[in-house]
Amino acid sequence: MNISNRDLLVLSKKSDLHPEALQQEIECLNILLNNAEAMSKFCVANEVIDVNRLTIITKPKMVELAIRKRANKPFVFISNKN
Repeated sequence: MNISNRDLLVLSKKSDLHPEALQQEIECLNILLNNAEAMSKFCVANEVIDVNRLTIITKPKMVELAIRKRANKPFVFISNKN
């Protein structure tokens, strides 16, 4: 299992949580966060607005390409669809 190196603050109402149960919760959180932070999910939830070309890119594959290629260009914005 690939566990990333991240800091998590886990709050629980249970004061008698065993270390094994806490470790299992942390592993589940890591799996959940790795899925939620995937590039494919990011590209579905965002769009790229390119003011230079007067275009809005919404297709996930095209969004990923635009992010990778035009990362530091002026007037190219990443906008969340929510």
